[in-house]
Amino acid sequence: MRIIISSDEYFPIIDTLLEEVQKRGHEVLYFGPKQSEKARDWTEVTLQAMEEITKDKADEGIVLCWTGTGSCLIANKILGIRAALCVDAETAKGARIWNHANVLALSLRITSSPILKEILNAWFETPYSTDEWNLLQIEKIKQVESHQKK
Repeated sequence: MRIIISSDEYFPIIDTLLEEVQKRGHEVLYFGPKQSEKARDWTEVTLQAMEEITKDKADEGIVLCWTGTGSCLIANKILGIRAALCVDAETAKGARIWNHANVLALSLRITSSPILKEILNAWFETPYSTDEWNLLQIEKIKQVESHQKK
């Protein structure tokens, strides 16, 4: 898979994230500052990343900001994006199973390397649920989105 990653600020966890996603066999695209660069607006980098997904230039995304909340909120404004703010592996697993999340939102402030690895394992190893009830929930999300397009 091709994974787009964005962050508004550089923290060492970015290097760990890029390396860990690549270790899992994914191609990585990164939007955000590098170590010596100044911070960018979280709205800007997150929207750039989401554009890559909506234009089929990336399959999924991982977005970061200080709390993860802002990048998650703006990502979810884009049609077809189901972003989930995850602070642990169990939340990431649930977001994949029940919400068919295609964008992982993380906090630069609280995500440690060991927790990041656990979250990524859960995220990439957990398939979307295909049971009838769950698919109905996802269809309801799509219906809400289709009404908002008008």
